[in-house]
Amino acid sequence: MGISAIHSLLALAPPAPNSSPEDAKRAMLMQVGMIVFMLVIFWVLLIRPQQKKAREQSDLLKSLKSGDKVVTSSGIIGVVTSVREDAVTVRSADTKLEFQKGSISQILERAA
Repeated sequence: MGISAIHSLLALAPPAPNSSPEDAKRAMLMQVGMIVFMLVIFWVLLIRPQQKKAREQSDLLKSLKSGDKVVTSSGIIGVVTSVREDAVTVRSADTKLEFQKGSISQILERAA
């Protein structure tokens, strides 16, 4: 919602009885201030934590190397045998599985 839309909405509001133009400006600034405050709270509570989690996941995938014990998003636990640009080969029990790099959700143990 743009500022011009806010001004339009405020212009349609009936004036308070015995109010001066300064009171109307003050009320408009209070309403705009509340909208800005709500947007800041929205950003702090929703957007910023999501960006932080995405950055941590990206760092985790960049640091992935052969020998790391990992957990996939589907819950499979295994040891990384090879890492390529977009895929990871994981050994779990007697099985070798190939996953996309993005499906690695956690590193349990780092390779020595």
